[in-house]
This record gives sequence, C-alpha cells and structure tokens, in this order.
Amino acid sequence: MSSKEPAAVNQLLSLLESRYAMRVLWALRDGHPQTFRLLQDSVGGITPNTLNTRIKALREAGLMGHGSDGYLVTASGADLLKRLAELPAFATRWAAAQARKKV
Repeated sequence: MSSKEPAAVNQLLSLLESRYAMRVLWALRDGHPQTFRLLQDSVGGITPNTLNTRIKALREAGLMGHGSDGYLVTASGADLLKRLAELPAFATRWAAAQARKKV
C-alpha cells in the first residue's frame, strides 16, 4: 500500500461519515434522478440546510451531480455504491449476531 492510499481512504471516510452523507448517496443508488424534495423524503429526517450542505460536498467530491430531472450519482458515485452493494447483506448478518449476543 502506498503512503497516498491511507490518506485517500481517510479523505473519503471523512466525507462519508458526515451526517447523512451515506444516506443521501444510498437514496440515489437506483440511478433514478430525484428532486430536492424527493431526496429529502427519501433520506428522512434531514433538514433542508443539512441536505444542501451534503449535496454541495458530494457534488464537489464528484460523487453526485444535478441533471435536468434532479440529483443523481455520477459514475464515481455509482462505482462507490457498487462497492458498497454487499452492505445490506453484511448488516443483516451483523444485526442477527448482535441480537444473539443479547439473548
């Protein structure tokens, strides 16, 4: 691993750990554009100000953009989401294991 790789990972994780950033991207994972209002509803619980802030950061990072029909993920955003596609299956297994620990 080159010395630049940890810095790149840290930079990406810093962006994605911002409140609601992953949820915004996740809401766009089907590839269909969403208006601001629809995206806000899809994310759930996010204020317009926070959504604007996340959109700006994700657009500057090249992970999402805005087309004539609304917000959508870019090719880079789609690549990231493709790499995270196993997250739901992992989360299900992990949650089940956590539940077994509590019994």
